[in-house]
Amino acid sequence: MFTLKSLHKNKTLKYGVPMILLVVAGSFGLREFTQIRYDAQRIRKKLDPSLEAKVDLQKQSVMLEEEYKKLKEVNLDEWRNIRGPRPWEDSKEYQDEQRRNLDKKD
Repeated sequence: MFTLKSLHKNKTLKYGVPMILLVVAGSFGLREFTQIRYDAQRIRKKLDPSLEAKVDLQKQSVMLEEEYKKLKEVNLDEWRNIRGPRPWEDSKEYQDEQRRNLDKKD
């Protein structure tokens, strides 16, 4: 029926079949690559055991109480705001000057 020459001239076999094979094989390949991506994200999202204990909801209330006790000890009435330095200013020198100016006002 068909000869080798007629199969070689057939555009469907020459261009269509490789295109369909490329699309089908590409979908399987992409599935594997995306699965690797999601597996890597799942591994990255696992927490350290020490951090996991901090995130545990049962232990969280205990941690909040500890932080509340720490905040009780801090005297917020004597707190003073000192502006941080600009990028072109020397930080240590500027903060010392700010402290001196605040001490003069008191």
